[in-house]
Amino acid sequence: MALTGMQIYKLLPKTNCKECGFPTCMAFAMQVAAKQKAITDCPHLSDEAKAEMSEASAPPMKLVKIGPEGKQFVIGQETVMFRHDEKFHRPTGIAITVAGSLSDEEAAAKIEQVNKSVYTRVGETLKVALCAIDLEGCGDPAARAALAAEKSEVPVILMGSDADAMKKAVDKMKDLKPLIYCADASNIDAYSDTAASAKAPLAVKGKDLEELADLTAKAKEKGVEDIILGFEGDDLGELVRNMTVARRAALRKNFKPLGYPSMVRVTADNPEDETVFAGMFAAKYGGIVIIKGSEPWELLPIMTTIQNIYTDPQVPNTVEAKLYEIGEPDENSPVMFTTNFSLTYFSVEAEVERSKIPTYICVVETEGLGVLNAYAGDKISAESVVKTLQAQKVADKVKHRKLIIPGLLPIFRAEIEDTSEWKEVIIGPENAREIPGFLAKMAKE
Repeated sequence: MALTGMQIYKLLPKTNCKECGFPTCMAFAMQVAAKQKAITDCPHLSDEAKAEMSEASAPPMKLVKIGPEGKQFVIGQETVMFRHDEKFHRPTGIAITVAGSLSDEEAAAKIEQVNKSVYTRVGETLKVALCAIDLEGCGDPAARAALAAEKSEVPVILMGSDADAMKKAVDKMKDLKPLIYCADASNIDAYSDTAASAKAPLAVKGKDLEELADLTAKAKEKGVEDIILGFEGDDLGELVRNMTVARRAALRKNFKPLGYPSMVRVTADNPEDETVFAGMFAAKYGGIVIIKGSEPWELLPIMTTIQNIYTDPQVPNTVEAKLYEIGEPDENSPVMFTTNFSLTYFSVEAEVERSKIPTYICVVETEGLGVLNAYAGDKISAESVVKTLQAQKVADKVKHRKLIIPGLLPIFRAEIEDTSEWKEVIIGPENAREIPGFLAKMAKE
């Protein structure tokens, strides 16, 4: 049975040395109880306490790190089956395949495309996490691995079924800790030896969960410390079921042979299906999703899905409530307000930028709610808007007294005009996409 935070705390040295990375022993104990830290992370733990707590406090799903220090991709150590139970901790990583059939020049160009697959959405940076080098059919696996070691700016997955070729490839980049994909019943001994020697993570797959559990046990006996459960195949329903059962066995039953993060190699007939399937596996429950597509229109839907799933459902996504200057506004520039819900703000900001008209955006504190939800929940009012405008000294920035308000809040118009210095309140668009045309029309008047 898992120990509580207080039970763990009683066995700690209580020195508050901070060497574990937390300010107090109590804070560290709570993280151990939540399965987010291992008890062995305490540098001053007595041997007696270690023996008593190590097994009970070990996270049910191991943390696995791929890549060298400074650019590692980390998965695992999840704690719940469903996001609403708490949250998911480590976002799924997209891995783009560099096919073995490509020439060295084409492979280098593909790797560079992976490096540059970085996008910004609602204030967050989204990027491809890993580069999957397919060693099958590349001619010289060692040379291809060396190319990846030189060119890739993200951690590398080495994919192939030939144990000798894999060993040669890993030897070319063992200091970079590539993920070896993937060991099965036919090569588990050789792949485990290679992974253990290089201290590299190893993905393991079986024809069913029973065989998969046996293979992870064999890899562990061979000295492999970091293991990932690999899944692939054409039966999507079976894949989802197996990944779900594996996660449940780890989190609910503390079944150690399946207590590892999962990854999946997507099989699809076309890019559209691949995009849909990748999003599905990000939700259930792929820590890594390997795909072939690399175009922005394929990647962004998957990235958006991952971003949404891995937000904390208990914490609203907000931006700071302050006055934002878009472009280089002056005393004649438009003034508008919106809420501090990040999706609302960044949607408005993006459309203002698209308009090419420098604008002031006053962000009102609404506890992370959008316009209508904030109004329905009594988190925004004409009075609070006026107070925010005053606190941010917006009137000092412009010589006019025109204020654009969201089209969903026309009821605020009269009260703002009656109770503030903003005597010309203009009802703006209901949808952010209409902002460029609206601002362009205002500029002509």
